[in-house]
Amino acid sequence: MPTPNKTRTAILGARRSVAADRDLARLRAAITAFFFLDGFVFAGWVARIPAIKDQTSASEGALGLALLGVSAGGTATMMATGRLCRRFGNHPTTVAAGVLFAGSVALPPLTHSALALGLVLLVFGTGFGALNVAMNSAAVDLIAALRRPVMPSFHAAFSLGGMAGAGLGGLIADRLSPTRHLSLLAVFGLLLAAAAGRRLISLPVPAPRDGAGPATESGNAAATEPSPGAERSGRARWLVAVFGLIALCTAYGEGAMADWAALHLHQDLDASAGLAAAGYAVFALMMAVGRLTGTALLERLGQTRALIAGGATAAAGMLLGSLAPTVWLALLGFAVTGLGLANLFPVAIARAGALTGPGGVAAASTLGYGGMLLGPPTIGFLADWYSLPVALTTVAALAAVAAVVAYGTRNAVRPAGN
Repeated sequence: MPTPNKTRTAILGARRSVAADRDLARLRAAITAFFFLDGFVFAGWVARIPAIKDQTSASEGALGLALLGVSAGGTATMMATGRLCRRFGNHPTTVAAGVLFAGSVALPPLTHSALALGLVLLVFGTGFGALNVAMNSAAVDLIAALRRPVMPSFHAAFSLGGMAGAGLGGLIADRLSPTRHLSLLAVFGLLLAAAAGRRLISLPVPAPRDGAGPATESGNAAATEPSPGAERSGRARWLVAVFGLIALCTAYGEGAMADWAALHLHQDLDASAGLAAAGYAVFALMMAVGRLTGTALLERLGQTRALIAGGATAAAGMLLGSLAPTVWLALLGFAVTGLGLANLFPVAIARAGALTGPGGVAAASTLGYGGMLLGPPTIGFLADWYSLPVALTTVAALAAVAAVVAYGTRNAVRPAGN
């Protein structure tokens, strides 16, 4: 028969467990809000690029150089953000980056030259890059505490935010000037960052649950605090580079689809403008669906098998999408590609973070977003030399590379004893 002291201890332990689970749920909601903010604000900016091009009187070439400011600011900031996360913590860094990112979206419509636009986009890109590293690092901490591979759900929030931002931007583009639209977007973003940030900072960084270790094939996540000397380990650095390569292959496909899918449907398959626009929409929708179901998939297949299956699926889908003789078959191929690519990037970032913490997230993210930079111009050059359908097959090739790399390193990422 249990003694009164043991009974009280059990009750207190149960209450602490309930409180801890409640804190984790609140933390997950706050981090999810920042992922949604990232997608929503970025898509809102993208929707107004044509109007801002007219406002600055920039040529296509000058606009392209100005737009590099986003990428340059982002990639230059990511590694530094990893160090900031270690010094100040993932949660405060996420909030500061979210405020910078949301506030700076109001700057582009205030410019009247390509040079000025490029300079403010450096600021905007700095916020974008910093937010991506910090919020992914915070998510990796939470995954270690939950012991569930929930990273795809966070990236689903980014995808849904992007769809909402693009849809809203399209609806109000003819009703509001870019200045008013992006100013309202900045206000909304700042309010959301303040609300989610208050919750994020008020909650402690979750500690890994007992037994947390390296990510397992069942999908359970590792602790993000690296073991002593982990970041100096050549093996750890090599594995982070491997996951960064997988992220690069995925981001290459996302960037190529965003910039070239509609043109391929319209130019090569004679689709109407409206139907051609559906190409990227179908891709993005299926990517969101894949991420919403990603946790269940990872728990069923394990992370390595999910990476292999995703890469192979995306490769098959993109071969169909790029070489199909009809619009509807091409749209089917784009849908399959989105489903296949959906979880490659979040899994790669999560596993890099599990190895070396924010430094791993920063390194893999830098490589990954480098792929987004590499994709569109590479497709353009190859389209000039050969044809756009042939150029788009490089998306399939890199998806296949991701699958092969995941398969080739399957033993290297298994925890000892498994």
